[in-house]
Amino acid sequence: MTAPSDAPTPHPPPDSDAVGHERGGGEPPTGEERAAQLLTAPKALSQLSLQEARVVAGYMVPAHFSEGTCFIREGDSADTGFMALVIRGEVIVENIIVSRTQPVTIAVLEPGSLIGEMGLLDSGPRSASCTAGTELFCAILTREALQALIAQNPAIGAKFLLAISARIAERLRETARKLRLYAKLAMAMQLEIDRIVRETPSGPGV
Repeated sequence: MTAPSDAPTPHPPPDSDAVGHERGGGEPPTGEERAAQLLTAPKALSQLSLQEARVVAGYMVPAHFSEGTCFIREGDSADTGFMALVIRGEVIVENIIVSRTQPVTIAVLEPGSLIGEMGLLDSGPRSASCTAGTELFCAILTREALQALIAQNPAIGAKFLLAISARIAERLRETARKLRLYAKLAMAMQLEIDRIVRETPSGPGV
């Protein structure tokens, strides 16, 4: 993988194939090929062909995180310009919920998952924290590397952006569905509370 000029802080793994594959059994794909295969998986960007994904993977750099490392922190707006593709290991995604002081785990992500796509499109603060649940190997695409991809391979860059936008749009639709469900639950709870209040005797002698 070709490293862009300002790759994020995570350090590369000590062996060149660590980004790529599970060892053992047959001839494994290289790190870049493994990244391309995972990019085309249903949980990632299935709109891309394998050949297009290989081009995108060429702009990514490997990163290794030890278990317990928080590499994306909720609310951080200083280091947001990258997206990560999980190659090997697990990522714990956490949020600080209103009225709570401890984070709540909202997802555990496995190989083929994309993390932080919004960071490619804007510089807003991160919406969740991501911690390596195990030893973790990722492929990183920075905002600058994406700009280079668009300049050098505009057709593939445009298709990649459309695929990313479709993922974000689906996530927003899912959030909207959850909000509607929560609103219905809140309304049902309020109706039940009102009923209980009406039926509860009040006044002297109760």
